[in-house]
Amino acid sequence: MEDEAPIYSLPAGQGCKASRVFFSRGELWHILNIYGRMVAAGKWRDYAIDMLPDAAVFSVYRRASEFPRYRIVKRPELARKQGIYSVLAPDGRIVKRGHSLQSLLRMFDTKLMRLVD
Repeated sequence: MEDEAPIYSLPAGQGCKASRVFFSRGELWHILNIYGRMVAAGKWRDYAIDMLPDAAVFSVYRRASEFPRYRIVKRPELARKQGIYSVLAPDGRIVKRGHSLQSLLRMFDTKLMRLVD
């Protein structure tokens, strides 16, 4: 599933100059696919989605009362520079950045690998 039409919410109200950034249906499919695999592995338990004027953020939590373990951020203004997508650590460091969401989410595949006796 490649980039499809974004999922829109209700308008923010009259006089709102800036539009919001959204994840497309295809992007959400890829993110929720890796999220489900990490939940099944027992590494993640909760998530939150924020739609801001300049970025869309998917935050994942080990426990709901903690800081987000990772944040997957989409910033369209960086599309021609470092890349539209980035993964942030709990302390705000950029762990990985890129133009393709699928290649960015591959970093979580290594966290799912483990030795089997």
